[in-house]
Amino acid sequence: MLSKRLLALVTAQALMLGGCQTIESLGDHTASTLGLGEDAPQTYTASEVSLAQRGGVAVADEPLAARTGAGALTSGGSAVDAVATMFFTMVATYPVAAGLGGGGICLVRDASGQVTEFDFLTKAPRGAGAYALPGAVKGFAEMHRQYGALPWQRVVGPGEAYASTGFPVSQALAVRLAAAQSVVRLDAALSAEFLDETGAPRAAGTETKNVPLGVTLSAIRQGGADGFYKGDVAARIVAYSTAQGGGISEAELAATTAQQGPARQRPLGGMIAYMPGTRTGAGAFSAAMTDNLSRTRNPQAAVSQTLAAFGVGALPHDMGSTGFAAVDINGGAASCAVTMNGPFGSARTAAGTGVVLGLTPSTQAGLASAFLTPVIGASGGQVAMAGVGAGGPAGTAAAINALLSGAGGRTLGKRGDLRGTGTAPYDTVNMISCDETSCVALSDPGSHGAAAAAEITAAR
Repeated sequence: MLSKRLLALVTAQALMLGGCQTIESLGDHTASTLGLGEDAPQTYTASEVSLAQRGGVAVADEPLAARTGAGALTSGGSAVDAVATMFFTMVATYPVAAGLGGGGICLVRDASGQVTEFDFLTKAPRGAGAYALPGAVKGFAEMHRQYGALPWQRVVGPGEAYASTGFPVSQALAVRLAAAQSVVRLDAALSAEFLDETGAPRAAGTETKNVPLGVTLSAIRQGGADGFYKGDVAARIVAYSTAQGGGISEAELAATTAQQGPARQRPLGGMIAYMPGTRTGAGAFSAAMTDNLSRTRNPQAAVSQTLAAFGVGALPHDMGSTGFAAVDINGGAASCAVTMNGPFGSARTAAGTGVVLGLTPSTQAGLASAFLTPVIGASGGQVAMAGVGAGGPAGTAAAINALLSGAGGRTLGKRGDLRGTGTAPYDTVNMISCDETSCVALSDPGSHGAAAAAEITAAR
């Protein structure tokens, strides 16, 4: 049972809205399809000292996503282009935590220094049922409309290519597949994609693909958000939901919106920190966590205190969430956390679409949205930090602890400088730390994500 206080925080949004791995070779055909030719971004592991770049960096829990995010920056894209590219890549390469059927929260800092929050969390449909109304496609489309520098087709294309032509299972995905194999077995499409001929989870390095998902991403690439929320894809999602006792309707799907407003800001030492606003459960939880961490500077104690304050006891082991961030050459930054409300969400794929439907937030799984913690820190008119904690309260604590460390003058230059969650890969922290001349991207020291630098020599 959800505590009454946290249930109110988690559902407030719906009421308001109505380890590491490098990628050495993708193959000539796939590389050219993704725009990763001779000017491909450099991928690095950051196991000891990370390569510092002011030209743009990206970081994510899944290495292929980090690489395509940096590829967007290399092509002259903004930080929003990079995070959108990473999301659509992970829809194919990391669907355990990122999917078209899910939702999330992002913070965006533009070149003027203004920080805007975009909320596109999943909602429970009026018709109830196990499946969530998805907000992610609408959220990333709206962010891109306002802050994107590249064509929409360029940010969706890498994910489409991976889904259609195949991708190697990363170590990051393989670890979570092994833990979630009982969930994967519930769905024929997931089983076909992620179990081998013996019925075991696919090992890292093996190839797989999701052709129907590639077709859906093609519709999104060509038609924008309407390619998902209206037309054939939407009709198939509604038909599947209805046949399985779900409550998703065409009208609600078509009416999906993303909300935006100023991010909550708070002075921390010599830094201004930006976090989700208290209008969401994530904002309320991160605010309380910041208070507790500021007093104790002990992440484990702060997690216990904050959970107790919200009346939360046991939590699911894997809440199906992930986070990623980017900083661009023009001083822009974007940090995002997304969730499926459990590993692979509902573990049901809408027939003919390749879309794994998110689990309704009306259940215990809805707590996942309370632990989505994108953060941005600014100092001296520049981005000082941009990162995210996701997956659970330890992810929130790790992201805020990194902010407090940076605000206190501590240099974050290698992965070990992050206070890991202790529960990776389910709770993770990914952070970008910048000074006057360079930025360094650090993936969770206990997980298998990666950071990638864009090779840009001058502002575009």
